[in-house]
Amino acid sequence: MNDPKNMNDQKHASNQKKSDSVINNNQQDKITAPAPVQRTPTASGELADLLGLMARLRADCPWDQKQSNHSLIPYAIEEAYELGEAVQTDDDEDIKGELGDVLLQVVFHCQLYAEQGRFDISDVITTLQQKLIRRHPHVFEAENLKDEAAVKVRWNEIKAEENQAREARGKPRRRLDVTKAGSALMQAQDIQKQASKLGFDWDGISGALDKLDEEVAELKAELINKSKDEIKANIREIEKELGDCMFALVNVARKLNLDAEAATLTCVHKFKSRFGYIEAQLEAAGKRLEDSNLIQMDTLWEEAKQHERLQ
Repeated sequence: MNDPKNMNDQKHASNQKKSDSVINNNQQDKITAPAPVQRTPTASGELADLLGLMARLRADCPWDQKQSNHSLIPYAIEEAYELGEAVQTDDDEDIKGELGDVLLQVVFHCQLYAEQGRFDISDVITTLQQKLIRRHPHVFEAENLKDEAAVKVRWNEIKAEENQAREARGKPRRRLDVTKAGSALMQAQDIQKQASKLGFDWDGISGALDKLDEEVAELKAELINKSKDEIKANIREIEKELGDCMFALVNVARKLNLDAEAATLTCVHKFKSRFGYIEAQLEAAGKRLEDSNLIQMDTLWEEAKQHERLQ
């Protein structure tokens, strides 16, 4: 008797090959970017019109012309966070606006890759459809998965098949590839945690603190007694040293079982609150921030800190 599990594995392997074949055939076709809309566009709600509008911006807007897939990365991350905040507010207009901003990033990236002749938005949608169908055999095929736990087991099996397919394309999966995408702080802490599981870590916090001191000293060496021109000429190396300092500080947070992202957000909210106090006090005195000096603002900053302690 045939083993149903083996039959399913063979079927999914066959589907994976078919899926890869479709993608390869698509990539063999000549990719052309969407044509810019020539008239003044209308908000039609149609994807084709949005693609034409994006192409027009690339053709005629100086800012859009300067962008690359790499330069857009910070905007994509920012828009994802703003969408999360909008969902928390539960305001339909805000949510629609932020979903649109996320969609803009997808459309913008697809426009750039199409201009490079690599792929277009149709290929992206096709790849997504293939993935969703492949990862839900309990929905689209005869597999009888009784509960969420069984679905998760099968999901992991399919992910393993996909990883094997990536390796066959020359993309081996390394041990730290399990790190999920996220903010730089989130990725830093996660990758340190994964490395620790593999034995690459200090026993206690003292090693992490020593490393932080070492990285800060290296950053200072790049900055102290250097002219503005020297700093500007060496800004890329300084950026690396600054990144090393932040990575080392995240490691200290991890050793303390603190979340570096949450700690930083706490500081962000605290700063906004204190600066809001400064602004409110100046307004009450009939003054503007722009008309105040650093000494005045610093005095109010200390007042804000005192006000926090009394609350």
